[in-house]
Amino acid sequence: MQPRTLLNKSLKEIQDEVLIMGSMVEKALGLAMDSMKNRDLELAEKIISDDDKVDKKRALIEEKCIQLIATQQPIATDLRFIVAVLNIIIDLERIADYAEGIARITIMIGDEPPLKPLIDLPRMTEKTQDMLHRALDSFVRRDTNLARQICKEDDEVDNLYKQVFNELLFFMISDPRTVNRATRLIWAAHNLERSADRVTNICERVVYIVTGKTEELGASKDG
Repeated sequence: MQPRTLLNKSLKEIQDEVLIMGSMVEKALGLAMDSMKNRDLELAEKIISDDDKVDKKRALIEEKCIQLIATQQPIATDLRFIVAVLNIIIDLERIADYAEGIARITIMIGDEPPLKPLIDLPRMTEKTQDMLHRALDSFVRRDTNLARQICKEDDEVDNLYKQVFNELLFFMISDPRTVNRATRLIWAAHNLERSADRVTNICERVVYIVTGKTEELGASKDG
């Protein structure tokens, strides 16, 4: 096999692994919210234990990237792809950590009486999952227009977070007995808001692959 053909094959394998990892993370987010809505502590425990699988997938992708650099002499455009991948899998792992965090919050809530019906948190979850799914699509297609559009949609998640926060704050002010339950739901909302920020990071990496420029497309924050 010619060197370039072998390199392209290796790059495609890495891309496929990123998509697998992304699918695992997208699923984890949805299941985490299901566990919270349904008070399914068994499912929450499974999400927590399955987080190791995401960590192992990240380590596998990292090893493939390092091996490729060491053995196949990638050119500048290939190196941009590899650097982007190494950053994307960090963001995917962090989103999985946020999903695990929601599962842990579900366990903390246990059998406490519900403070309110969960409406906006599932909406935040669905929006974040949709953004992540399309971000990975933009990664495969090298679609910078789609990546930029997804970053603009982060405002929808931010607005839902503010709505949830203000509503729960009202509960706490009105009845101090609700503080613990409201605080836990705020933690969950924060995890979802941060997950959407991580998706914007992924979109920025898509733009970097195509243009070679690092741009701040969203209000991404560390954490």
